[in-house]
Formats: sequence, structure tokens, C-alpha cells
Amino acid sequence: MGEMNNLKPSFLSSDGSLAVHAGERLCREINTTSITTPVVNTTTYFFKNTSELVDFKEQRIVCHEYTRYGSPTTMVLEEKISALEGAESTLVVASGMCAISVMLLALVPTNGHIVTTTDCYKETRMIMETFLPKLGITVTFIDSADTAKLEAVVNEHNVSMFFTESPTNPFLRCVDIKLVSEICHKRGTLVCIDGTIATPLNQKALALGADLILQSGTKYIGGHNDVLAGCISGSTKLISKIRILHQLLGGTLNPNAAYLLIRSMKTMHLRVKQHNSNALRMAQVLEAHPKVSRVYYPGLPSHPEHLIAKRQMTGFGGLVTFEVAGDLKKTIKFIDSLKIPYIATSFGGCESFVDQPATRNWDVPREERLKYELNDNLVRFSFGIEDFDDIKADVLQALDTI
Repeated sequence: MGEMNNLKPSFLSSDGSLAVHAGERLCREINTTSITTPVVNTTTYFFKNTSELVDFKEQRIVCHEYTRYGSPTTMVLEEKISALEGAESTLVVASGMCAISVMLLALVPTNGHIVTTTDCYKETRMIMETFLPKLGITVTFIDSADTAKLEAVVNEHNVSMFFTESPTNPFLRCVDIKLVSEICHKRGTLVCIDGTIATPLNQKALALGADLILQSGTKYIGGHNDVLAGCISGSTKLISKIRILHQLLGGTLNPNAAYLLIRSMKTMHLRVKQHNSNALRMAQVLEAHPKVSRVYYPGLPSHPEHLIAKRQMTGFGGLVTFEVAGDLKKTIKFIDSLKIPYIATSFGGCESFVDQPATRNWDVPREERLKYELNDNLVRFSFGIEDFDDIKADVLQALDTI
């Protein structure tokens, strides 16, 4: 289940059309003329007789057995994501962190070695620093741009996987996916890219050479801040390994959540265009403002990996990270003066969110925060799909207060 029956029909030539029709128009398993994919709310499925059960077990027929192993609704979602990612197979699970965890546990052996980047989502780092060592798995952290260090580590150690976000969270660093894939594949090292910030529309990591692409479906795929989900896409061989462990661990996506994601994906190409546009234009406004000391956005020529981003991305996403020209109190005053964005920790929804890492990680000692360059004046802004002029006026008025 979750393997593409018809990856890209000839009459669906664009990502926008695939986001609307893939997984549903041609190869939907559910026998109905309903345009909207039905939600199959059942925990288990029956067999007509023992002969049919045996045929299923011996893989002569394809059907469903138990919802922890998959459902017709989640299967449609997997097909749709596979079509956008250009993948043979996709596994959807209950959250982005569930996707990261089951993928690492399924593909990295005990006493294995992982290479990852220093700038990454805090919870991902926590898994790698606190949990994986219990399995004897060691982790090497490198700078996103340090491909020489990556090559040295994979040549020196038996590295199971290079795992990174691109762009990263929160500084939006970008790795050269084609180059790192070439480096890693020479030594048999898998490459997994967390493309949540990029979205499947702005970046095709598998086409660039990665073995696996992971997404937090909670963000741009869901797009409405109302569902948690994660997904992993890649070859049938790799996804099948992950799926076996997933079925044992049980981080199943509820069919109702799968339905919400299917619905949301039909407008994703429209939403992402607006996210891209608002973020790029606001990044340019912020970079020119005297009360902003630095802006991190891959769409700006000032970004250290701007040329890489231009080469491998068709849009630069809705996240902009920047530093206010001031201290902790001034930054708090700026954030509290904003009227449109919610002070919230996620991103990728229709609504704008603003987030100050120093206060979001208030329970972490300041010295520890500074070690990861989470300075007191750092701001992460997720630009939604509101009218650009409204967002711009709100941000400029808030900056005027400090």
C-alpha cells in the first residue's frame, strides 16, 4: 500500500493539477462516484472467506486488514504526496516527529553513525543527542555548508545516513542536495532531507539525488493549523522497511486527519505561491529597515546559500528569520506591538505567526540558547496568506514602536 499505481498521468502536467487530482482521479480504491474522497472510519476490515484471507496473506490480492496498517483514505493521501514528490512510495504517520523517529529507527542500525547539521529543529537534535546514543548510535554535527567535513566523516566512518533540513530551522540554511548526495552515495550512505520549510512544491529533493524526503504535514501540506501529520517519501524498498516498523510502533494517522490533508492539498499550490510572495517581499522590506540588523532568507542575495537555493528551489517558502536592532526587551516590544500574527510556535498555515526563540525556549538556560545562536533579538516570522499591504503596514508600525 502507498505505492504509486500511476505516478503522473499524461494529462496532469503541473504540481497544481497533481495536488488536486493525484491519488483520486484514476486510482482511488474506494468504489464510489463521489468527487470528495470518503473517510473510511473503521478499525478493521473483514474477509469474505478464508480463501480470500489466504490470498491476501500470500499477496495475490491487495486489500486492507487493520487500520494501523493503513486505510483507503490514508492510501489516497500517500498517492497524492508521492505524485508531488516524484516518489515510488510514501508513508504517512501521526506527526512530523513520528516520521523522523520511525525513519531513523528503521534505517539506522544499532551502533550506526549519523551525520546531521548544527542548525536544525530542537526536537530533532534532542532525539539525536539523548535517545539515539542509548542504541549505540553516534552523531556528528557539521555546518550546513561544510561539504568537506561531510566527505571526511563519511570516508572515515561507516555512516548510515546524512540527515538534514533544507532549508534549516530557524536560520534557513540550504545544503547542496545534489552535491551531498554524490558525496554520500560513493560510500553507501543514505541521504534524507527534511523538506518541510521548502514544501514539495518549492523543492524536489528526490530528483536532486536524495534517497528520502520527509515532511511535517502539519505545516504547509495541512496549511490550516488544524491537523498533525508527517510523511516520508522515497523508493518502495526503503519505505517498505520503514512501514514495517511503523506498523509495529503504531503511530497511525487517523483517517479523518488524512481527509483534512487531502482537502488541504488541493489548494496548496495557491497557498504556497502567496506564502512565497509575502515572505520574499517582506524579507526585502526588513533587510532595508534601519531597526533590523540582519535578515535570514534564502531568496535574498545576502543569504550565504542564495545561489544554491536559486538552483534547487522554485520558491523560497514563507518563513523569514531576522534580528531586531535591539535587546530582549525591544524585541518583545516589537512582537507585542504586532496585530496580525499570532504569537505561536508553528508555521505554514494561512495565518501569520511570530515567534521569539529566546522566549519560546525560556526554560533553556541563556548560555545554552546562545550556543545555538538563538540570540535575544532573534525573530522567526511565518508569513501567512493575508494581504501583503496589511502585513507590511503592521510590521512597519510595530518596528516604529522600538
